[in-house]
Amino acid sequence: MQMHINGAKVIDPRSDLHGKLVDIETTKGKHTVSVSKSKGSSITVDGKEVWAGKDLYISTGWVDAFADYREPGYEHKETITTGLNAAAAGGFTDVLLAPNANPTLSTKAMIRFVLQKAEGHSVSLHPMGAATQNIDGKDLAEMLDMHQSGAIIFTDGWKPIQNAGLMQKALEYVKAFDGAIVQIPVDSTLSAGGLMHEGEVSTSLGMAGIPALAETLMVHRDIELAKYTDSKLHISGISTAESADMIRKAKAQGVKVTCSVTPYHLALTDESLRNYSSLYKVSPPLRTEADRKALVAALKDGTIDCIATHHRPHEWDAKAKEFEYAGEGMNVQEIAFNIIWEAVKKEITIDRLIEAMSTEPAEIFGIQQHGIDANLQTATIFTTDGSHTLSATNKKSLGMNNPFMGKPLSGQVLGIINNGNIHLNNK
Repeated sequence: MQMHINGAKVIDPRSDLHGKLVDIETTKGKHTVSVSKSKGSSITVDGKEVWAGKDLYISTGWVDAFADYREPGYEHKETITTGLNAAAAGGFTDVLLAPNANPTLSTKAMIRFVLQKAEGHSVSLHPMGAATQNIDGKDLAEMLDMHQSGAIIFTDGWKPIQNAGLMQKALEYVKAFDGAIVQIPVDSTLSAGGLMHEGEVSTSLGMAGIPALAETLMVHRDIELAKYTDSKLHISGISTAESADMIRKAKAQGVKVTCSVTPYHLALTDESLRNYSSLYKVSPPLRTEADRKALVAALKDGTIDCIATHHRPHEWDAKAKEFEYAGEGMNVQEIAFNIIWEAVKKEITIDRLIEAMSTEPAEIFGIQQHGIDANLQTATIFTTDGSHTLSATNKKSLGMNNPFMGKPLSGQVLGIINNGNIHLNNK
């Protein structure tokens, strides 16, 4: 494939080309970049135009800070291959994989297994090893062995560590190799039995609520543990204004804490559950409009460092049942950019959003990325022009739990360059 990209604006603060228009020529795995003098923006493949429009951008590759591909054990929901295909369609060149498979990613053999499954794909997979054995929250897993086999970060994923003493030990353990612990902020004793955010909407619907305290108490505890151990902590998927405030203050005090937000917490609130649709059942739950606005503000000012899609695919049957028994999560990875841009384009610049999707998560998790320069290696190509509509016929994920399907959303992801491969959407 021979591809020409004309008139793309660079978003890469580390590059001398940042903010400039460039032309890119790629052939036989080689990608060369030169400053553009053209006035129009277009992409041609083998001499045929495949896209022409305005507001074309190229940035360093996007990093998804938390996704679940369900393999091994739950291949009917998603496989590593279909998950990576969804990531490529969504503009991600790198994905951090949750360890909540069956068996869990809690041994070096399992880390090697998923890395082998991902070999040769245009998206780079980075497995997160389990912090505790079999994700049971009782004893630490052999994190050093997993680290030496390719695990770059550690977490119990959807089952956050509840025991404070064990969490302290985990934070101390990863310091030996400059690692970090990722924690979803949910106190299971306070969230037990809850189905959605505890508030006016849950009361009016007569549904059991999950208080904001179930999140903020865990955030407070883990910040204090990170401060005490002087270790690295990443809080994934914060959903409340108070969580953002606590993290903002902790950063100012020099605590080694970073955090991420999901696309759906930036776009939706608990009002979405008024029709009892289990498509909106997620963990942490959708919160209030005040919380949503606070998250957007925290992303804008840098308190929220990056984006984690919390991609959690389910088959149709897992959601088409009583709300109480329906599975949690959404499979939004392939339209994450579109969801976010639709929600925040009036408040946040495209430069800040792409920073949160590319350079910041790469730096936090130690992912080596080559910047946008004359020797281009990794990049995401996209436009804020036009819109994209995900449908049952064009989606790549096996998951059926996406409430945004059929809805036109702002912007288009056009393709990625990574691992010597070019992946163009709709090609």
